[in-house]
This record gives sequence, C-alpha cells and structure tokens, in this order.
Amino acid sequence: MKSVKIHKKKYKRKKEGKKHNYNQEILGVVVLALGILTFLSVYFNNSIGVFGVFIKGVFSGFMGITSYLLPPVIIVYSVFMIFKKNSPQFNLKIMYLIILFVLISAIIQVGYYKEIDYSNKTFIKSIEKLYADGMNLSGGGVLGGMLTLPLMIYFKNLGTIIILTTASIIDVMLLTNISVAGLLKGIKNLFVKKGTSAVKNTTLSQEEERKITVDDLKDYYFETDEIGYTDMLEQKHNTKPKIIDFKIEKDNRSVKSKEKSGRIYNENDIGNAENINNERNNESEKAKIDRKKGEEIFQQEINKSLAKRKTGGLYQYPKIEFLKSAENSKNIRAYKAQALEGAKILEDTLKSFGVDARVINISRGPTVTRYELQPNVGVKVSKIVNLADDIALNLAAPGVRIEAPIPGKAAVGIEVPNKEITPVLLREVIESEEFMNHSSKLAFALGKDISGECIIADISKMPHLLIAGATGSGKSVCINCLIMSLLYKASPEEVKFLMIDPKVVELGIYNGIPHLLIPVVTDPRKAAGALNWAVQEMVNRYKLFAEKSVRDMNGYNDLLRRNGEEGILPNIVIIIDELADLMMVAPNDVEDAICRLAQMARAAGMHLVIATQRPSVDVITGVIKANIPSRISFAVSSQVDSRTILDMGGAEKLLGKGDMLYHPIGKAKPIRLQGAFVSESEVEKTVEFLKEQGKTEYDNDIIEEINKENVPDNNISEKVDEILPKAIELVIETGQASVSLIQRKFKVGYARAGRIIDQMEERGIIGGPDGSKPRQILISKQQWQEMQMFQEK
Repeated sequence: MKSVKIHKKKYKRKKEGKKHNYNQEILGVVVLALGILTFLSVYFNNSIGVFGVFIKGVFSGFMGITSYLLPPVIIVYSVFMIFKKNSPQFNLKIMYLIILFVLISAIIQVGYYKEIDYSNKTFIKSIEKLYADGMNLSGGGVLGGMLTLPLMIYFKNLGTIIILTTASIIDVMLLTNISVAGLLKGIKNLFVKKGTSAVKNTTLSQEEERKITVDDLKDYYFETDEIGYTDMLEQKHNTKPKIIDFKIEKDNRSVKSKEKSGRIYNENDIGNAENINNERNNESEKAKIDRKKGEEIFQQEINKSLAKRKTGGLYQYPKIEFLKSAENSKNIRAYKAQALEGAKILEDTLKSFGVDARVINISRGPTVTRYELQPNVGVKVSKIVNLADDIALNLAAPGVRIEAPIPGKAAVGIEVPNKEITPVLLREVIESEEFMNHSSKLAFALGKDISGECIIADISKMPHLLIAGATGSGKSVCINCLIMSLLYKASPEEVKFLMIDPKVVELGIYNGIPHLLIPVVTDPRKAAGALNWAVQEMVNRYKLFAEKSVRDMNGYNDLLRRNGEEGILPNIVIIIDELADLMMVAPNDVEDAICRLAQMARAAGMHLVIATQRPSVDVITGVIKANIPSRISFAVSSQVDSRTILDMGGAEKLLGKGDMLYHPIGKAKPIRLQGAFVSESEVEKTVEFLKEQGKTEYDNDIIEEINKENVPDNNISEKVDEILPKAIELVIETGQASVSLIQRKFKVGYARAGRIIDQMEERGIIGGPDGSKPRQILISKQQWQEMQMFQEK
C-alpha cells in the first residue's frame, strides 16, 4: 500500500508540473494577443474599432509620444513567457525599461511645459490637461507630467532636465550593465586601435583569427544577464584586448607561416572591405623590403641560437631542421562554430537542471576546449560538478573534466575533448620565445596548455620530477622530449645524464651521445649500484663546497670561473624510466638511494626524473612522494592511481596520447597540458648528428664501481644446495615459488625446500613473502642465463 501511495504522489506531482507549464504558456499566448491588439491600436487608427480607439487613447493619455514604444515590449515579453525564458533577471530588466519610458516622457514634457497652463489649476484639472495633451501627442502624458510638474516648480527647466537625464543614465546602466567608465574606455580604445592600424601596415598574426569576439557570443545571448560583457572584460588586465580568448595554438615556428597567414580582420571590418583593399594597395615598396629584411634577421637569430652555438670550439648543437614543423590549421572558422554551439548546449543543459550560469570565456587548446562558466549568486559549485555525466551526454563527449573553481578566476571550468586533436610538435615549443629566452640550462619543452601557450618547465626549480601514467599514455615520449630539449639547450660540459632503463628498449637509442656519463643502465640489478654512485658523488660535491665555503654548485662554479681554475661541475640529470621494476628487484637499496638524492641533491646540481606506469603505494612510497614535490600524471586507469600520484582525482579522465596534468611545486592545482611529441626518427637524426662529432668517452671509474657492487657474493649462504639451479629454472618456467612446489618436484623435505627458497630470495631471484600472496618472480629466463654465464667466467 505504501508503494502505491508513493507512486500516486509522484504521478500527482508530475501532473501538477505539467499543468503549471501549460498555464504559463497559455498566459504567454494571452499576453501576445494583447500585445498584437495594442500594437494595431496604437500604430493603425480605427483598425480594430472602438476597442482600438479606447486603447490608443489610454496609452497616449498616460505616456504621450512614448506610447509607441510600449506595444513591442509587450510582444517580446509574451514570446519569452511562451518559451519560459522570463527569468527573475529578465523581469527586472523589463521593469527598468518601463521606468526608462516614463523618464523619457518626463523629459519630453519639459519641452511642452508652460507655467501659465498649470499655475491656477487644481490637481485634478492638471491631470485632465496632461491627459488631453497626451492624447494629442503634444507632451509626455500623465506619467511624464506628474514627474515633471513638481520638479519644474523647484528646479525650473534646466535643473529638471539635469535631474531627469541623470536618472535616465542610471536606469540605462542598470538595464544594460554597461558602466560609464567602461563605455569611455571602449571609445578610447576604439580611437587608439584605429590610430595604430593607420600607422602600422604590417601583417597581423594568426592569433587574431583564433579568438571569439564578444559579438560572436552575443549572437546566442538573447537574455541580458546581471553582469554585462563590458563589465566582464573590465575585470581582466587593462593590457589585454577586449575579446574573449580563443587561442588554438600560437604559431612561432617560422616566418613562412606568417607570410601565409596574411592580415586577418574581424567581423566589424567586413563592411570596410573597400578601405582595406585600398590600404593594402597603398603599402609602399619600402615597407615590404623592410619586412622581408626583418624576416631574414629573425630566421638568422633562430639558427644562431639553436644550430650554431659552440662550447669550447668542440660541441655543436643539433640543427632545428632535424625536428618536424607543424602544419597551419585551416579550420579556424569551423572551430569557432563548434565552440559557440557547445557553449549554447552547455547553458541549455545546465538550465534544464535548474542551474543558472552563463559562459563568459571559451579557450580552445590542442586537445580540449574549456568553457568558463560564471554561476549566478546562490548556485552551488557542487551542483555543477555533480552534473558532469549529464553534460558529457548532451555534448556527445566521451567525458568531461570540471575544474571548480579555476584558480584565480571566479568561474568554473568545463573541459570538453575536441573532435579533432591538434598535435603539438616539439619544434613548435623549442622555437617559441619562452624556450629560446629561458636562462636555465635545465629548461625543457613540456607542451601547450588549454589556451595554446607554450609551457616550459625548469628541472632546477622542480627540483625532482615524478611521472606516472598507464601504458601508451605518453610517459616515454615526455621523457624523450625532456632529453631532446636539454640536448638543444645545454652542452656536455653543462649537463650530464645518468639513464636507467629496465625496459631496455626506451632509452638505449641515446647510447653514444657525449652527454652520457656511462652507457644506459638496463640491468635492474646494476641500477641500485648506479644510484649508490650518484649518492656518493653528491657527498663528494658537498665536501668540495665545504672546502670553498660555498652553498651550492652555482656558487662553486662561479668561484672557479672568477679564479680561473678548472674543475667546473656539470648538472647531472638522473632518469629512471620504470621505477616499478627496480622496486621489485632491490626495493630497499633503490628507495634509500632515491630518498637521499631527493632530499639533498638539489644544491649539488643533481636532479631526479622518475617514471612509472604503476603508481601504486608499494612503488611510489610515502617517503619518495614526500621528497619529490613536482608531478606529471598522464592518463591512469582509476581514481586511486590519480590520488597516489597527484593527491587528487582527475587523471583518470584524461584522454591519453600526451594529455597530462602538470603539478609543479608551488601550485595549488595541476595544469592540464597537451604534451609535445617527438618521433623516433627525429631522435635518431639528432643522436646520429651528436655521435658524428667524435667518440664518446664514458667514465670508467663509475662503470667499475657499479660492476663491483653487482658481483654476486658467493658467501651469501654457507652452502649452496646442489639442486638450486634446477629449482630456479623450475620457478622461472612455472611462474610460482613455494616450498610445497619444491617438495613435490624434487622429492625433498620441508626444511631443505625452505632453505632453497631462502637462497633464491638472497640472490634476488624471487621477492620476499607478502602475506597470503605468492612470491614475485623478479628475473626472466634470459637474465638467469646471463647470470650463469657470469658465474662461469
């Protein structure tokens, strides 16, 4: 019975809701009919008989000449009622509009006012006079006269006009949300813009076409909201143009792309097409020659700064031509149309769920488009966040990410994946001014943010970096971009690499470049030795600093340069491509070395870059996380992994293929980027170029020290069991390691089988016990065969 009652109540509520909606539409239709009748009565005499004459007389008598403005307002308001767009804000605007009509009527009445007509008349007689004049359209009617007569007694004509004009200006400000200061600034900027365009005849960049103007957004804003466009733009920095950012990607690659772009004009310039053509035809030959010279100088500067820098007369930097250049985007107008359509759908979707908000800014990045929403007063941010799935459904998007609020802005960011992804190539970012003018030798190209700006990261400020993401999400490409950026930025005397690659195939391509201290370490057992050498190198450097009474490597190098001494220390970047594999083989040694380096290596000029595809707590331990503050997360499989790497969710909603969240030290929230891409062929060309400069000399002392630590200790156990090699082969083939398995297969007792398992653990063949879980097999069959060959030697 209870369930039946509940269903009845729900049905009743739905029925009432439908009835209420129909009532509003019916009322809107009635008001529309009245508006049409009023329009015909006022504008067409005797068109609808006695009723029309009566209505015109009433309207004219009360409002005078301004009565002609009222019927269109009634018709527009009825349409908004029918389509349920008459929000409280809209009703308030209608009220302001009617008040404006009354003020205009009062101003008109001042022109028709004669003191002799009203000086000797009573209040009733004065109203009759005003009504009669209004019907004859020779004044402002009763409403305008009632407002004017008291003011005329005390302020005369001039004072009354000043008061009424002031009131009208205030009413227009409330109606349109346009401030006087904003209007004056807009007029000033208009004249300044025309003046500068007359002086400068150079081409505009493609960035102008990649922006949505305010007029574009006004096309679908049929409601005037509380905060107007001018006010919204006034909140931004004065140095920015009064347009809404719609940056796709900033093209700084070469001068040729600028030549192709030509001059881009907005919609306001279309009407002046003839003037524009004349302006182009009148461009002098001298200006063209000067511009061509400037382009040649610009290209020469790029070549000088990137391709022909030399250090000590030996090292030559790679040529920028080794990297592919991006193609110009030709679908700018289509992108604009998609963005505007998405903004309209987004507003309608939120309104259907009772969330009153409007889009104030649209930014299109390489991968996603961000709509900046400004909710009205009283709207909870959590209500928008909870509608993420509904927004994705209505926008036909695979998923949306909501940033609430956007840091530094009073807005909520809705990030929607683009239908067409624009790749960000490494050359674009390396040729950018941000990279070329960066003073640090450890700066590297990371990618582009949502607004299309190039993001350059500095390892020296991080000072260590943790990268995580699922397979194929872009970790290895990010590391390649980091290495390639440093190869284009620093010489071997300035930066050295120590690369550890348990996956063998990722970093091996860099063997032979002069920046390497030793060949790429691919054996997980040798990795702990390499990290221990790095710890010892750090300690030795601190001893050198203490002898010279300096605090860090930069101070030490500066002191040597001033004194003309040798022994300048390079920065050392330690890159680990897969931390999970190292933690399986030697977790204690690896974790201890990483923690010591993370805590103390910054001042010694040594920096860690650690990548893993398994951001679980047993790989990225709390001690490691606490000492590596800068993080990059690519797409991960679950929110748990996202929280492990970033301490917050969001990475599970990334799209993959370089889509990342970059959380540098000092930032409250991560930044969404599209990572730069460098292909294997580009890396090969660069590495071959560096190899041709001469044979690389590795540090043999480091290699010998690592090999010493990796020599197996024959005295690990007092006595090695004779069946141990066969037992190891069995464990590797079956993928299982247990005492019972050894007992069954080799028909030995429990004690002997237990000792064999212990000996395997001592040699790093299997992992330690993990409760009820089986032991992990830490080496492959190939690695076991290599170990046997090493023991025979």
